[in-house]
Formats: sequence, C-alpha cells, structure tokens
Amino acid sequence: MTDAIVVEGLRRTFGRTEALRGVDLRVAQGTVLGLLGPNGAGKTTAVRILATLLHPTSGRASVLGLDCVRDAAALRQRIGLAGQYAAIDEKLTGRENLRMVGRLYHLPRRRSDARADELLERFDLSAAADRVARTYSGGMRRRLDLAASLVNAPEVLFLDEPTTGLDPRSRLDLWGVIEDLVRDGTTLLLTTQYLEEADRLASRIAVIDGGTVIAEGTADQLKGQVGGSTVVVRPASARDADTVARLLEHITGSGAVTSGSGEIAAGTTGGAQVVADLAQALADVGVAVSDLALRRPTLDDVFLTLTGHTAEDAPGAGTAHPATAKELV
Repeated sequence: MTDAIVVEGLRRTFGRTEALRGVDLRVAQGTVLGLLGPNGAGKTTAVRILATLLHPTSGRASVLGLDCVRDAAALRQRIGLAGQYAAIDEKLTGRENLRMVGRLYHLPRRRSDARADELLERFDLSAAADRVARTYSGGMRRRLDLAASLVNAPEVLFLDEPTTGLDPRSRLDLWGVIEDLVRDGTTLLLTTQYLEEADRLASRIAVIDGGTVIAEGTADQLKGQVGGSTVVVRPASARDADTVARLLEHITGSGAVTSGSGEIAAGTTGGAQVVADLAQALADVGVAVSDLALRRPTLDDVFLTLTGHTAEDAPGAGTAHPATAKELV
C-alpha cells in the first residue's frame, strides 16, 4: 500500500523549546492515523508542518509524494485542514463561508456554489445555510469548519483535535461524519487527546509525548503492551467477598483488589478461559454474582503505562499557535 504521508527525523524548535524531537511517521493511503497525546506534546506543530504552514528545523516531511517545504504551493491544492478552532467568518452565512473558500481555491463560481450546496447537505446544515454563522451552535460550527476543509475535495485531510469543546452528542455526530470520509477513501491524520476517539476512528495510533513518538501500532497492539486483561467480579452478597477474592487469586495467579464499589478485580493473561473457570468455581461453592467480566486494557491504561501520566495531565514540550483552514489557500 502506498504511503500518503511520510515523516522522517522531523524536528522543530521555538527558541530554546524543542516542540518536535525527531518524529518518524508513515500513513498509508486511505487509512487513518491517530496522533494521540496531551496538550503541548507537539501534535499541532507536526500538523502545521505537514499542512505547509510551518517549516521544520530539520528532517523531512512529504504528503502525496510532494515535499512539504519545496512543493508547498502544489501540495496545498490537494490537502485540507480543520484546526482546533472553527475557522469561519461569523458575519457570513454558512453558505457564504463555503462559497468564499471555494473562490479562494480558484474554483469557478458555478462549481463553488454547487460544492457549497453539496457540503451543506452532507453535513446536515442545509436548513441553517442562510443564517449567519454567529447564530450556530458549537457543533454546527465544527461541522461547517469541517465542510470548509473539504471544499477542494482533498486527498489528504488533517484534523487537529476536531472535537475539542464539543458536547458528547455533537462529538458522536462529528465522529460519524469522519467515518463517512474514511469510507470514501480520504486519508486522515487525526490529532486528539481523547483516547476513545483514537480507539474508534484510527486504523493505527502513534502516541506522542514531549515531542517524541513513544509508541505506534493498532489499538489492540498498544493495549497488548499493558500486559493482559482484568477479571472483574461483583458478588451478589458482600458476605461472599472474601471467598470470591480467594477463588480469583487462585485461578488468575494474581493478587485481588477490592474497590469501594464492591468490585473485586485481578489481572490475567488467560483470556476468556479464566472467566469460564471462575464461573464454574463460584457455582461449585454456591456463590452468586451480579457481574463477572473480562475487561481489556483501555488506551487510558496504555497512555498511563507508557508515559507515567494521563493524557489530560501532562505538560508537553511546546505548543504552536492553532492552525486555520483558510491559511491553506
């Protein structure tokens, strides 16, 4: 499979601050790479370089075979960008915003108007197309911003924390739109600090911390680095907690931990067979349970294991100014 994005030894400094410290990445055409990390980890700096908005201090980056510095003008016609903040003109209507972007890309007026109508329909904004953007909700603004990044039908799309600040319903709606783009064959690089977002949307995930990629793989591969799953049991009666803990430790070979909510958990590498064995052992001694489950590690667990801190809780190497889609044209 052809690589749509290639990054080799990418470094970027701002004064004495190293925002990127030798980043290597590859994104296959038609796939999604989730660039996962806390605020300040270097995600936005990497996106700005790939989107031709910032020159690297050293290293090389290319998109669709075009060098991000040497071939910047040609590359801008083939990529799209939606930054952390909606890059829309609040004094214009939704339709006028999209038509304006079309003209900035030098689309013929008729094509620009048709493309605006098409995207308003696709992003469920037709009913609000002739309202000024300042009257839009946060979710509507993000959808309009994403629509603007698609006016030129880009082959590669960069989404820099596209759901930041959205309520859960709006976030789910935008995830659906992103999944539609992937089905249509668009290559995506998605930066996020929402672990569930990377888990749901990305084909592969690169974890970046302090300007360095510290792990890369599929979500399952990264979760495997945590070292197994957790068996969780909630006895129907608190009187059986000690019995459940002893059986759990015997079957898993790991120490059992009881939470304040009454759940008893132990780590295991035995998979579903451990659950079956435990269920039989509990039945043999007549202990009833209200819940018995095998829980796989989450990306939160992965991030904590790799970095020693949570994704929300760590200072990074540096943060660039947020990018806007209009800077591409």
